[in-house]
Amino acid sequence: MIKYKSLMLFLIIGNFTFGQANFELNDASKNFDVKINVEACDKEECKGKATIELFDKKTFKKFQTLTSDDLNFYLNENQKPTANVIQLYNEQSPLIFDDFNFDGYEDLAIRNGNESGYGGPSYDVYVFNITKKQFVLSEELTGLAHDNLGMFNTDSERKRLITYAKSGCCWHITTEYSVLPQRGLFKVYELEEDATGGETVKVTKKEFIDDKWITNVKTYPINEYYKEN
Repeated sequence: MIKYKSLMLFLIIGNFTFGQANFELNDASKNFDVKINVEACDKEECKGKATIELFDKKTFKKFQTLTSDDLNFYLNENQKPTANVIQLYNEQSPLIFDDFNFDGYEDLAIRNGNESGYGGPSYDVYVFNITKKQFVLSEELTGLAHDNLGMFNTDSERKRLITYAKSGCCWHITTEYSVLPQRGLFKVYELEEDATGGETVKVTKKEFIDDKWITNVKTYPINEYYKEN
């Protein structure tokens, strides 16, 4: 009887054992094919230490190897990781390729754990350094992807980076940044929605225009405001 119980316990634990896995992504980036090796995967989820190898699409040579302490992600219907998906309260891919500093070169954000707001996904953000000809960690952009609700959005037309944060159900803030060459991030817009009063929403909009902040405050009935938005 003891042996039988021990065997059953072993089988149950075995069903939840994670194994190392490798993935290839050839359509995640315009310039690179990607090979991912991650420490632990089951049928739905992968996590743990990982290496991300980038291969130049033109020369097929290895360009750079980057790492993550916890490349946490879910597998799609094809049992592969997605790329470049940023959904505020849903999926956020392990790899995000985009031009985050608007210099015309593709950059890369790599999922590293769940350290953003409310235990959401956090990212290490690398920008392409023209002089070094490799991806270099940006502490400033990495901070944006740790201090808010997951990965920031990139508005390439307006050249803005957009972050979202909240406190409970009823207070939200949207912040936009421009990227100034040699100077880094500069906050240019802020929208605060405060519905903690219960029946109304206090909406405070701040915009940096002509070297000064312009503030506009309005209050709406809560049903009216969220019906329109």
